[in-house]
Amino acid sequence: MSTLLMEAARAEDAALTLAAQQGEASALGLLLERHRPGMRAVALSLLGPGPDVDDVMQDAALAALRGVGEVRDPAAVGPWLRMVVRNRCRKVLRSARRTEPVEEVPLPPLLTTPERVLDGHALRDWIWTAVEELSPALRLPVVLRYFSTGVSSYQQIAEACAIPVGTVRSRLSQARTALVRTLEATAAGGHEDTRRRTAASWLEAHETLAAAERGEFGKVVADRYSPEVSLLSGRQRLGGTGLLLAGMDLDLSAGVRQRPAHVIAGRSLIVWEMDLINPPDAPDHCPPGVAWIMTLDGGRIDRVSLYHTPRPDPVREDVAA
Repeated sequence: MSTLLMEAARAEDAALTLAAQQGEASALGLLLERHRPGMRAVALSLLGPGPDVDDVMQDAALAALRGVGEVRDPAAVGPWLRMVVRNRCRKVLRSARRTEPVEEVPLPPLLTTPERVLDGHALRDWIWTAVEELSPALRLPVVLRYFSTGVSSYQQIAEACAIPVGTVRSRLSQARTALVRTLEATAAGGHEDTRRRTAASWLEAHETLAAAERGEFGKVVADRYSPEVSLLSGRQRLGGTGLLLAGMDLDLSAGVRQRPAHVIAGRSLIVWEMDLINPPDAPDHCPPGVAWIMTLDGGRIDRVSLYHTPRPDPVREDVAA
């Protein structure tokens, strides 16, 4: 059971990460909410109790906002978030030991101004809206700090804005607090979106199975799946539409039925966990369950990977000597 729960959690992380990478701020808010205990534990272990922990948590949230598009394994976003916190903590520890002067202010190249960085960001609409809600005094320092590629240190921002370094720190603290609160508030809307998607996906799972039992699975595949859909085992492609239809027909002909047990529904990833109900005369025909792991492209399912739940180990009875 613990393995299944871990797989479900990884699938949920993957769905939220992919949604965040496509510009859904509420998905990032939900990720930060899910992983906040682990992130905070890392900060506490490195910095100990104190205000630095809260600062690092806020800084890490904005770093995640900026860098979530770089996550290569969406299911491993938890370790990535904890790494972000760890790196921020190390910066705090280094800055406490020494301060490196900056001889000159390196201006960002023409093609990598903060405006261009933000315009190329998947979450640009949400970011610009949130940034525009800041006062003018807070807006420029936070854009330079978190989205500039060449004017991001406190000293550089101070010189670019013609204000003392202490003022930069104060304004960044205020801006960071405001932005993180806004980001965290999106989680509430994210919960509602997730609930709606999940409810719709539960219904779709039941309707898909009912259609299959009526002999109409082919119509479902034609309506909902990409013509180039791939059926996978791990990373290996086994076939396409023909194999999907043949596999369903084979199970139904053998008397095997599926019953939805759990649903995870993101915008680009859906997981249906099914109980497999074998016929009475062949109780071992199929494993106890299967997960349909489906990715979407343009609203249509383009990949289906089937993961069968391993059969439980037979119970070993101790034999008295």
